[in-house]
Amino acid sequence: MNIGVDAAALGMSNAVVSQSSDVNSGYWNPAGLVMLEDSQIALMHSSYFANIANYNYAAFAMSLDDRSAVGISLIRFGVDDILDTTQLIDAQGNINYDRISLFSAADYGLTFSYARKIPLDGFSYGVNAKVIRRIIGDFASSWGFGLDLGIQFESQNNWKFGLMARDITTTFNAWTFDKDKLADIQDAVAGQNQEVPESTELTIPKLQLGMSKKFIFHYDYSLVTALDLNVRFEQNNDVLSTSFASITPSLGFEFGYTDLVFLRAGVGNFQNELQLDNSENLTFQPNFGVGFKYRGIQIDYAFTDIGDQSAALYSNVFSLKLDFSVFR
Repeated sequence: MNIGVDAAALGMSNAVVSQSSDVNSGYWNPAGLVMLEDSQIALMHSSYFANIANYNYAAFAMSLDDRSAVGISLIRFGVDDILDTTQLIDAQGNINYDRISLFSAADYGLTFSYARKIPLDGFSYGVNAKVIRRIIGDFASSWGFGLDLGIQFESQNNWKFGLMARDITTTFNAWTFDKDKLADIQDAVAGQNQEVPESTELTIPKLQLGMSKKFIFHYDYSLVTALDLNVRFEQNNDVLSTSFASITPSLGFEFGYTDLVFLRAGVGNFQNELQLDNSENLTFQPNFGVGFKYRGIQIDYAFTDIGDQSAALYSNVFSLKLDFSVFR
């Protein structure tokens, strides 16, 4: 649930919490759903770790009236066709490759969103109710539930501000384990995997604060600049980190021509990484993207490094957004 959706947003290093205003707002900031003029659907696919893991996303959103909107989205991140070799060797020590089976380790996130404008001019809010499902073959599975809250404000001089509070109630996942499968793992290597894993998993709250502005040049050219601050209430490797909270910025740009072609770039995920000589090195994650929009159909592409600017683990992300106005 932290990777992000929509190639357009990923191309801007996820710096979109203040200006997100389409079907993908259900993920980035549900308050932006009130800007929908018609129903929309969105699809996205990307592969990670040399196509070992696949990340897929689908969403639908529609306005209820001129002041409120709803949306629903589903995310799946999974590694499929993992070899289960726990039965490879039988009780007599014989190896039988026919006893190898396949399983998947997959996470699902189903989100229901509601957004509404409030009487204060320029303000809107949105809430998400999330259902989390995690499955590791027949070995283990979990159910979880969480809530998000988002707020957006647009000033009269076209500055936009946004706040996205994720997992405000602390998302809780409860795990169950198959005892027979666990016994197979416990007996595989003497002295290892002897304890039953923790059955509860907590996701602590996170904040994303953003501001942005769109500039128009000669009627045909536009430039969106956006800055987000990502706050986690823990001490980690973020560029600003204390025992109370850690902060890392994201900066994104989108250059558009006649609302038809878009070029995007961004930088984020600034981390102080500890090196082998105990020194610290500041790393960051660059992102690039392009987009094409015509008559309610928008196709976007992002080229992103999942970690930092090192020459490894780059991913290609594709997404599609369809506005139902294309059918009218």
